[in-house]
Amino acid sequence: MKVKITGGSAQEIFASVRELIKQNQLKAGDTLPPVRTLAEQLNVNRNTVASGYQQLVKAGLAVAQGRLGTRICDVPDAGEQEGLTETSLFDLADGNPRREWLPDLNKVASETHLHQFLYGEAAILPQIIEYAKVWFDESCSQEFDLTLCNGAIDTLERLLAAHLMPGDKVVVEDPCYISSANAIRLAGMQVSGAEVDEYGMRPDALEAALKKGAKALLITPRAHNPTGASVSAQRAEQLREVLRRYPHVLVMEDDHFSLLAVTEHHSVIPDNTYNWAIFRSVSKGLGPDLRMAFVAADKDTVKRINTRLAPGMSWVSRVLQSLVYTCLTHAHFKQQREQAKKNCAYRRNLLINALTKHGIAPGPTVDGLNVWVPVGGDCHAVAFALSRKGWLVRPGSAFDISHTSGALRVSVQKMDAPTAEQFAQDIAAVLAS
Repeated sequence: MKVKITGGSAQEIFASVRELIKQNQLKAGDTLPPVRTLAEQLNVNRNTVASGYQQLVKAGLAVAQGRLGTRICDVPDAGEQEGLTETSLFDLADGNPRREWLPDLNKVASETHLHQFLYGEAAILPQIIEYAKVWFDESCSQEFDLTLCNGAIDTLERLLAAHLMPGDKVVVEDPCYISSANAIRLAGMQVSGAEVDEYGMRPDALEAALKKGAKALLITPRAHNPTGASVSAQRAEQLREVLRRYPHVLVMEDDHFSLLAVTEHHSVIPDNTYNWAIFRSVSKGLGPDLRMAFVAADKDTVKRINTRLAPGMSWVSRVLQSLVYTCLTHAHFKQQREQAKKNCAYRRNLLINALTKHGIAPGPTVDGLNVWVPVGGDCHAVAFALSRKGWLVRPGSAFDISHTSGALRVSVQKMDAPTAEQFAQDIAAVLAS
């Protein structure tokens, strides 16, 4: 390797390599000099070089390969994302709620008193605080403080920045929601998967991941995306029992579907956990452009988040807060949301029943916008065969962390009885062939 690494300390070696990467003199896949070789070149102790390399690994800039040495990592990107796809196929992949389930923003604005706020005024509206206190009261076993973030992924990113370091391991469900896993990787941290069954994350899988040194847990208590599983009361207690043995692990609950959920929320956070958070985004129930997340957490965590949300930096718009409050409390919008909840459940059950009728046992789906369909083999091949019949579905491999799920995620918002029946017939024919 022709590039010149410099430095007399671990931090200087780290900074030198980082600058070489920034200047594109070191590229993804390049192998760094062996520790002994670089130590001799720089006239430093081998432990100094080894420590510098460890810092590069923790920062997500390099990966240690044992006897194969240390190489520069690929630059992380945003990865695959959720959303609408421009396609001529019948789209059962996007995961969005139906537009008519969401409030009419013009009507929301007409029902909302908007005030022009200035710098230095309270960053969170008092009515929002009072609403949140009631909303989280039964979910939090410990004393908690409240704050707001700009959606679930923004909350996740702020929690990671507040408590973890690049290179730390974060336990997630396996399979895992695409955007959550990508956000963790983009923060320079490692994703560690714990398998999910019909009752949520498996306690043995969580224990195994924590024993390997994971520093945090991200879990979806209900309407898990992609499987639709919800944590049962018994499973929540089993997970709490595991987590009681690891009180220093940051526990994060992403209750993303709370506004439309038909299952109850059973928290997995034990009463001895030092740092924790439950966050509830309103985007699934109110729409992506009313993206705001209510966050209940321990006092230290809220303090750390708020230092990044201070006025003058990136607090949540109080105009947005006002609009959201109208949607949550106005009788018309509450009634519309209850109808959307029933509509979602109806369409989900249409698909589940149609699949069952044709001999296909869906996965653990009990809530949410999707049905998880195990196909037993190459999910990409099945998805391709379905596309030839006019259907667009999302292969389960997009959500896999450490094991192959062999499934498809099918979104239900466009389902009616004829659609569910035709899709079930088509997938049964594909699997039979």
